[in-house]
Amino acid sequence: MLNTSIKTRVVGVDISMERTTFAIVDIRGNIVADSHIDTLSYADVNSFVSALCEGIVMLAEANGGLETIRSVGVSSPSTNFVTGCIENATNLPWKGVIPLAALMRDQLGLAVGVANDAHASAVGELVFGSAHGMKEFIVLNIGIGLGSCFFSRGREHLGAGGFAGEFGHTCIIEDGRLCTCGHKGCVESYVSARGIVQTAEELMAESDAPSLMREQERLSPRIIAECCDKGDQMAIEVYRRTGRVLGIGLANYASIVNPEAIILAGGISQAGKWLVLPTRESFEEHVFRGIRGKVKIFASTLDNRTRDVLGASAVAWDVKEYSLFK
Repeated sequence: MLNTSIKTRVVGVDISMERTTFAIVDIRGNIVADSHIDTLSYADVNSFVSALCEGIVMLAEANGGLETIRSVGVSSPSTNFVTGCIENATNLPWKGVIPLAALMRDQLGLAVGVANDAHASAVGELVFGSAHGMKEFIVLNIGIGLGSCFFSRGREHLGAGGFAGEFGHTCIIEDGRLCTCGHKGCVESYVSARGIVQTAEELMAESDAPSLMREQERLSPRIIAECCDKGDQMAIEVYRRTGRVLGIGLANYASIVNPEAIILAGGISQAGKWLVLPTRESFEEHVFRGIRGKVKIFASTLDNRTRDVLGASAVAWDVKEYSLFK
Protein backbone atom coordinates (compact mmCIF):
# COMPACT_ATOMS: atom_id res chain seq x y z
CA MET A 1 0.00 0.00 0.00
CA LEU A 2 1.36 3.43 -0.97
CA ASN A 3 1.96 5.76 2.00
CA THR A 4 0.94 9.26 0.94
CA SER A 5 0.74 10.87 4.38
CA ILE A 6 2.83 13.98 4.94
CA LYS A 7 4.24 14.47 8.42
CA THR A 8 3.80 17.99 9.75
CA ARG A 9 5.73 17.78 13.02
CA VAL A 10 9.41 17.76 13.96
CA VAL A 11 11.35 17.85 17.24
CA GLY A 12 13.67 20.74 18.05
CA VAL A 13 16.40 20.21 20.67
CA ASP A 14 18.49 22.95 22.30
CA ILE A 15 21.56 21.73 24.22
CA SER A 16 23.05 24.30 26.56
CA MET A 17 25.50 23.99 29.42
CA GLU A 18 22.87 23.66 32.15
CA ARG A 19 19.67 22.53 30.43
CA THR A 20 18.69 20.60 27.32
CA THR A 21 15.24 21.57 26.08
CA PHE A 22 13.28 19.57 23.49
CA ALA A 23 9.95 20.37 21.89
CA ILE A 24 7.49 19.07 19.33
CA VAL A 25 6.98 21.81 16.74
CA ASP A 26 4.39 21.84 13.98
CA ILE A 27 4.85 23.09 10.42
CA ARG A 28 3.70 26.59 11.37
CA GLY A 29 6.25 26.94 14.16
CA ASN A 30 3.82 26.31 17.00
CA ILE A 31 5.32 24.49 19.99
CA VAL A 32 2.92 21.62 20.67
CA ALA A 33 4.67 20.37 23.82
CA ASP A 34 8.09 20.66 25.44
CA SER A 35 10.23 19.22 28.21
CA HIS A 36 13.85 19.24 29.36
CA ILE A 37 16.65 17.36 31.10
CA ASP A 38 19.62 18.71 33.06
CA THR A 39 22.69 18.56 30.82
CA LEU A 40 25.21 18.45 33.67
CA SER A 41 23.54 15.39 35.21
CA TYR A 42 25.19 13.22 32.55
CA ALA A 43 28.99 13.05 32.67
CA ASP A 44 28.92 10.28 30.05
CA VAL A 45 27.64 11.32 26.64
CA ASN A 46 26.02 7.92 25.94
CA SER A 47 23.92 8.27 29.10
CA PHE A 48 22.98 11.77 28.01
CA VAL A 49 21.90 10.63 24.54
CA SER A 50 19.87 7.77 26.01
CA ALA A 51 18.10 10.10 28.45
CA LEU A 52 17.44 12.66 25.72
CA CYS A 53 16.03 10.11 23.29
CA GLU A 54 13.89 8.55 26.01
CA GLY A 55 12.52 12.00 26.83
CA ILE A 56 11.75 12.69 23.16
CA VAL A 57 9.93 9.36 22.78
CA MET A 58 7.87 9.93 25.93
CA LEU A 59 6.92 13.45 24.81
CA ALA A 60 6.00 12.24 21.32
CA GLU A 61 3.95 9.30 22.58
CA ALA A 62 1.98 11.64 24.84
CA ASN A 63 1.28 13.93 21.88
CA GLY A 64 0.20 11.81 18.92
CA GLY A 65 2.93 9.17 18.76
CA LEU A 66 6.52 9.00 17.49
CA GLU A 67 5.26 7.92 14.07
CA THR A 68 3.89 11.48 13.58
CA ILE A 69 7.40 13.01 13.83
CA ARG A 70 9.23 13.64 10.55
CA SER A 71 12.74 14.38 11.90
CA VAL A 72 14.78 15.89 14.72
CA GLY A 73 16.95 19.01 14.72
CA VAL A 74 19.54 19.74 17.39
CA SER A 75 21.21 23.02 18.38
CA SER A 76 24.44 22.66 20.37
CA PRO A 77 27.75 24.44 20.92
CA SER A 78 30.70 23.24 18.81
CA THR A 79 28.47 21.21 16.50
CA ASN A 80 29.22 20.66 12.82
CA PHE A 81 26.20 20.43 10.47
CA VAL A 82 28.34 18.84 7.74
CA THR A 83 29.69 15.96 9.89
CA GLY A 84 26.76 15.63 12.31
CA CYS A 85 29.18 15.72 15.23
CA ILE A 86 29.92 17.76 18.34
CA GLU A 87 33.61 18.45 17.81
CA ASN A 88 35.92 19.21 20.75
CA ALA A 89 33.45 21.34 22.70
CA THR A 90 35.02 23.58 25.35
CA ASN A 91 31.69 24.55 26.91
CA LEU A 92 30.12 21.08 27.34
CA PRO A 93 31.03 18.25 29.76
CA TRP A 94 31.95 15.77 26.99
CA LYS A 95 35.24 15.92 25.13
CA GLY A 96 36.46 14.76 21.73
CA VAL A 97 34.40 14.14 18.61
CA ILE A 98 30.86 12.90 19.33
CA PRO A 99 28.75 11.57 16.41
CA LEU A 100 25.58 13.01 17.91
CA ALA A 101 23.36 12.74 14.81
CA ALA A 102 24.26 9.08 14.30
CA LEU A 103 23.81 8.19 17.98
CA MET A 104 20.36 9.78 18.11
CA ARG A 105 19.27 8.34 14.77
CA ASP A 106 20.17 4.83 15.94
CA GLN A 107 18.04 5.20 19.07
CA LEU A 108 15.10 7.11 17.61
CA GLY A 109 14.85 5.60 14.14
CA LEU A 110 14.39 9.11 12.71
CA ALA A 111 16.48 11.49 10.62
CA VAL A 112 18.55 13.82 12.82
CA GLY A 113 20.22 17.08 11.79
CA VAL A 114 22.59 18.93 14.12
CA ALA A 115 23.78 22.52 13.96
CA ASN A 116 26.04 24.84 15.89
CA ASP A 117 23.98 26.94 18.32
CA ALA A 118 24.81 30.11 16.40
CA HIS A 119 23.72 28.44 13.16
CA ALA A 120 20.43 27.37 14.75
CA SER A 121 19.93 30.86 16.22
CA ALA A 122 20.42 32.36 12.77
CA VAL A 123 17.91 29.98 11.19
CA GLY A 124 15.49 30.79 14.00
CA GLU A 125 15.91 34.53 13.38
CA LEU A 126 15.39 34.04 9.64
CA VAL A 127 12.24 31.93 9.92
CA PHE A 128 10.65 33.33 13.08
CA GLY A 129 12.47 36.53 14.09
CA SER A 130 14.05 39.84 13.14
CA ALA A 131 15.89 38.51 10.08
CA HIS A 132 12.67 37.45 8.35
CA GLY A 133 12.89 38.63 4.74
CA MET A 134 16.65 39.34 4.90
CA LYS A 135 19.20 37.63 2.65
CA GLU A 136 22.50 39.06 3.95
CA PHE A 137 22.89 39.12 7.72
CA ILE A 138 24.98 37.96 10.69
CA VAL A 139 23.65 36.48 13.92
CA LEU A 140 25.99 36.58 16.89
CA ASN A 141 25.24 34.21 19.78
CA ILE A 142 26.85 35.59 22.96
CA GLY A 143 26.71 33.57 26.15
CA ILE A 144 29.14 31.18 27.81
CA GLY A 145 30.87 31.15 24.42
CA LEU A 146 30.69 33.34 21.33
CA GLY A 147 29.58 31.98 17.97
CA SER A 148 28.21 33.40 14.77
CA CYS A 149 26.53 32.44 11.52
CA PHE A 150 26.15 34.57 8.43
CA PHE A 151 23.66 34.25 5.61
CA SER A 152 24.55 35.12 2.04
CA ARG A 153 21.93 35.25 -0.73
CA GLY A 154 19.43 33.78 1.69
CA ARG A 155 21.48 30.71 2.63
CA GLU A 156 23.74 30.05 5.59
CA HIS A 157 27.44 29.90 4.75
CA LEU A 158 28.96 26.87 6.50
CA GLY A 159 32.34 26.63 4.77
CA ALA A 160 34.14 23.67 3.24
CA GLY A 161 34.29 21.71 6.50
CA GLY A 162 31.35 23.21 8.38
CA PHE A 163 33.41 25.56 10.56
CA ALA A 164 32.54 28.93 9.02
CA GLY A 165 31.52 31.67 11.45
CA GLU A 166 33.93 30.94 14.33
CA PHE A 167 34.11 34.67 15.01
CA GLY A 168 34.71 34.12 18.73
CA HIS A 169 38.07 32.49 17.99
CA THR A 170 39.47 35.24 15.79
CA CYS A 171 42.33 37.22 17.36
CA ILE A 172 41.41 40.75 18.42
CA ILE A 173 44.33 41.54 20.77
CA GLU A 174 47.77 40.08 20.09
CA ASP A 175 49.12 38.10 23.05
CA GLY A 176 45.93 38.95 24.96
CA ARG A 177 43.88 36.85 27.36
CA LEU A 178 44.13 33.08 27.21
CA CYS A 179 41.02 31.66 25.54
CA THR A 180 39.42 28.29 26.28
CA CYS A 181 40.48 27.21 22.77
CA GLY A 182 44.15 27.52 23.79
CA HIS A 183 44.94 30.65 21.77
CA LYS A 184 45.46 34.14 23.15
CA GLY A 185 43.52 37.31 22.41
CA CYS A 186 40.34 35.74 20.95
CA VAL A 187 37.20 37.89 20.82
CA GLU A 188 35.44 35.31 23.01
CA SER A 189 37.90 35.87 25.85
CA TYR A 190 36.67 39.48 26.09
CA VAL A 191 33.01 39.33 25.05
CA SER A 192 31.68 36.02 26.46
CA ALA A 193 30.25 35.76 29.98
CA ARG A 194 33.63 34.77 31.39
CA GLY A 195 35.35 37.62 29.57
CA ILE A 196 32.90 40.26 30.80
CA VAL A 197 33.32 39.13 34.42
CA GLN A 198 37.12 39.20 33.98
CA THR A 199 36.90 42.78 32.70
CA ALA A 200 34.87 43.73 35.78
CA GLU A 201 37.43 42.12 38.07
CA GLU A 202 40.27 43.94 36.31
CA LEU A 203 38.48 47.29 36.64
CA MET A 204 37.84 46.78 40.35
CA ALA A 205 41.52 45.93 40.83
CA GLU A 206 42.66 49.06 38.95
CA SER A 207 41.20 51.53 41.47
CA ASP A 208 39.44 51.90 44.81
CA ALA A 209 36.48 53.70 43.24
CA PRO A 210 33.12 52.66 44.73
CA SER A 211 30.95 50.26 42.77
CA LEU A 212 27.86 48.20 43.41
CA MET A 213 29.76 45.32 41.82
CA ARG A 214 31.98 45.11 44.91
CA GLU A 215 28.93 44.31 47.02
CA GLN A 216 27.91 41.25 44.96
CA GLU A 217 28.56 37.77 46.27
CA ARG A 218 29.05 36.52 42.71
CA LEU A 219 29.34 38.57 39.53
CA SER A 220 27.66 37.69 36.24
CA PRO A 221 26.92 39.70 33.07
CA ARG A 222 23.29 40.00 34.18
CA ILE A 223 24.21 41.38 37.60
CA ILE A 224 26.69 43.80 36.02
CA ALA A 225 23.94 45.02 33.66
CA GLU A 226 21.62 45.51 36.66
CA CYS A 227 24.35 47.65 38.27
CA CYS A 228 24.44 49.68 35.04
CA ASP A 229 20.69 50.24 35.33
CA LYS A 230 21.33 51.75 38.79
CA GLY A 231 23.86 54.20 37.40
CA ASP A 232 27.04 52.41 38.49
CA GLN A 233 29.78 54.06 36.44
CA MET A 234 32.29 51.24 36.83
CA ALA A 235 29.72 48.69 35.64
CA ILE A 236 28.90 50.93 32.67
CA GLU A 237 32.62 51.03 31.89
CA VAL A 238 32.71 47.22 31.86
CA TYR A 239 30.19 47.14 29.03
CA ARG A 240 31.82 50.13 27.30
CA ARG A 241 35.10 48.20 27.11
CA THR A 242 33.27 45.04 26.03
CA GLY A 243 31.43 46.93 23.30
CA ARG A 244 34.66 48.56 22.16
CA VAL A 245 36.27 45.18 21.50
CA LEU A 246 33.12 43.67 20.00
CA GLY A 247 32.64 46.66 17.70
CA ILE A 248 36.16 46.38 16.29
CA GLY A 249 35.71 42.65 15.69
CA LEU A 250 32.34 43.12 14.02
CA ALA A 251 33.73 45.94 11.86
CA ASN A 252 36.31 43.49 10.49
CA TYR A 253 33.62 40.85 9.98
CA ALA A 254 31.20 43.22 8.24
CA SER A 255 33.91 44.71 6.04
CA ILE A 256 34.42 41.24 4.58
CA VAL A 257 30.83 39.97 4.20
CA ASN A 258 28.88 43.28 3.86
CA PRO A 259 25.71 42.33 5.78
CA GLU A 260 22.42 44.19 5.93
CA ALA A 261 22.19 43.64 9.68
CA ILE A 262 24.00 42.16 12.68
CA ILE A 263 21.66 40.61 15.24
CA LEU A 264 22.94 40.07 18.79
CA ALA A 265 21.42 37.00 20.43
CA GLY A 266 22.14 34.88 23.51
CA GLY A 267 22.07 35.75 27.19
CA ILE A 268 24.59 38.60 26.99
CA SER A 269 22.42 40.45 24.45
CA GLN A 270 19.94 41.05 27.28
CA ALA A 271 22.30 43.77 28.54
CA GLY A 272 20.55 45.87 25.88
CA LYS A 273 21.77 49.43 25.39
CA TRP A 274 24.73 48.99 27.72
CA LEU A 275 26.25 46.60 25.17
CA VAL A 276 24.60 47.70 21.92
CA LEU A 277 25.41 51.42 22.07
CA PRO A 278 29.20 51.16 22.64
CA THR A 279 29.35 48.28 20.15
CA ARG A 280 27.63 50.37 17.48
CA GLU A 281 29.86 53.38 18.19
CA SER A 282 33.04 51.30 17.94
CA PHE A 283 31.73 49.53 14.84
CA GLU A 284 31.07 52.78 12.97
CA GLU A 285 34.51 54.06 13.90
CA HIS A 286 36.31 51.02 12.46
CA VAL A 287 34.17 49.62 9.64
CA PHE A 288 34.99 50.12 5.95
CA ARG A 289 33.69 53.56 5.01
CA GLY A 290 31.73 52.22 2.02
CA ILE A 291 29.25 50.53 4.37
CA ARG A 292 29.50 52.92 7.32
CA GLY A 293 26.02 53.85 8.52
CA LYS A 294 24.42 51.13 6.41
CA VAL A 295 24.57 48.10 8.74
CA LYS A 296 21.91 47.74 11.43
CA ILE A 297 23.08 46.39 14.80
CA PHE A 298 20.42 45.37 17.32
CA ALA A 299 19.53 42.79 19.95
CA SER A 300 17.19 39.93 19.06
CA THR A 301 13.59 40.34 20.17
CA LEU A 302 13.04 36.58 20.51
CA ASP A 303 13.28 34.71 23.78
CA ASN A 304 16.60 32.85 23.62
CA ARG A 305 15.36 29.37 24.50
CA THR A 306 12.29 29.63 22.26
CA ARG A 307 14.36 30.90 19.32
CA ASP A 308 16.95 28.15 19.63
CA VAL A 309 14.35 25.39 19.88
CA LEU A 310 12.50 26.81 16.87
CA GLY A 311 15.80 27.21 15.01
CA ALA A 312 16.61 23.58 15.72
CA SER A 313 13.17 22.61 14.43
CA ALA A 314 13.90 24.49 11.19
CA VAL A 315 17.16 22.52 10.90
CA ALA A 316 15.08 19.34 11.21
CA TRP A 317 13.16 20.22 8.06
CA ASP A 318 16.48 20.58 6.20
CA VAL A 319 17.54 16.93 6.61
CA LYS A 320 16.40 14.17 4.28
CA GLU A 321 13.51 12.24 5.78
CA TYR A 322 14.28 8.82 7.20
CA SER A 323 12.08 6.70 9.43
CA LEU A 324 11.71 3.16 10.67
CA PHE A 325 7.97 3.85 10.76
CA LYS A 326 7.48 4.19 6.97
